[in-house]
Amino acid sequence: MHNPCAVIPVYNHETAIATVVQTLLGNGLPCVLVDDASSPACATVLEQLAENERVHLVRLAVNQGKGGAVMTGLREASRLGFSHALQVDADGQHDLSDVRIFIEQSRAHPDALICGYPLYDASVPKGRLYARYLTHVMVWINSLSLQIRDSMCGFRVYPLGPTLAVIDSANIGKRMDFDSDILVRLSWRNQPMRWLQTRVHYPLDGVSHFRLFHDNVLISRMHTRLFFGMLVRLPMILWQRWRP
Repeated sequence: MHNPCAVIPVYNHETAIATVVQTLLGNGLPCVLVDDASSPACATVLEQLAENERVHLVRLAVNQGKGGAVMTGLREASRLGFSHALQVDADGQHDLSDVRIFIEQSRAHPDALICGYPLYDASVPKGRLYARYLTHVMVWINSLSLQIRDSMCGFRVYPLGPTLAVIDSANIGKRMDFDSDILVRLSWRNQPMRWLQTRVHYPLDGVSHFRLFHDNVLISRMHTRLFFGMLVRLPMILWQRWRP
């Protein structure tokens, strides 16, 4: 069965979210919106969007962060009967003209996680661009593999079964550390992954919730936690990958 939807965590992106949702609906994808304790103005926009029967709205009373909102959305997508979910940011940074390509790849390879790796334009903040390379190296070390081309691009199609199995069995980062954390943990379980390049620009509504100091600390802690987790699992990971 291949029954996909889009999952969108939303926190005060009332300017961009309507365009994102309408584009996804135009590509045939129902949408699960997760209101991560947004402002009243944004909440009103989300309520209006949810009047469409193909838009499902989940509200969080307390802000959980991007990862917490995505995990809530993935669980809701599964409850609604969807088999796969395309994670999309609410600020319009992802190139939604690639939606059909990602969904087609997911349909052709339903067991695989279809991951985007970014092709940036001039709008990308240079500090964040350079910092990604350190994360790439740490992810390769912690996953014992070079297969993860970019762990921080949150434009990807999850097969919900194996993804929720990891989410329900691990303490995964709830904020900007989520995107890398979930990929490394899935790689430990030999999750098939396929990679597609996609354009990324910053952002449609001029709102970014990346906190330079706090989120970099969270990401550093995540890498440390994953490193020691990899050491504990090392024999099992190697056995799974190289068993006859």
